[in-house]
Amino acid sequence: MKYPDRLLALIRALSRLPGVGPKSAQKLGLYLAQNKAEASELAAVIEEVRRHVGVCERCGNLAEGPLCPVCADPTRDEGVIAVVETAADVLAIEKSGEFTGVYHVLGGVLNPLEGVGPEALRIEPLLERAERAREVILATSMTVEGEATAAYLSDLLAQKGVKLSRPAYGLPVGGTLEYVDEITLARALAHRQPVTE
Repeated sequence: MKYPDRLLALIRALSRLPGVGPKSAQKLGLYLAQNKAEASELAAVIEEVRRHVGVCERCGNLAEGPLCPVCADPTRDEGVIAVVETAADVLAIEKSGEFTGVYHVLGGVLNPLEGVGPEALRIEPLLERAERAREVILATSMTVEGEATAAYLSDLLAQKGVKLSRPAYGLPVGGTLEYVDEITLARALAHRQPVTE
């Protein structure tokens, strides 16, 4: 059976979204085609986001105005900046409830094979903000690209005289050693902490 052209266009568009494969795109497309009210509501919400959600002029996070909620919050410690790759990383750290500083969203990581060099990332604004900071936490991912980006930024920020740190990495809470990958286990052992009484 061949689907109508407009439905095929919807399925193709949905399949380009991150984490949505061909089967999921087809399932979503068919659902939206058969549920007009939900399709209309989704279309309206997507249009509202397209029109009103942009990028924070200070940190690069998502915002509905000139500043994101974190940068607009006067209780946040602007002396501590967590450097992250994407706005999704901000959300992940915020969910922990432990971080009271501010963020700087790079917009990706260095990846020469994909043509992503320093000029493609928000590095210059970070260097300017770091001059007024006490600490910069390089919270990029533990991938090869994330580590390379952290090393590159570390070299640049070391000249600013600001304290640099990386989030601790190791074993997940509730995890068992049997299922932890070798690299994570090696780093957990290398960066072990003393037991305090």
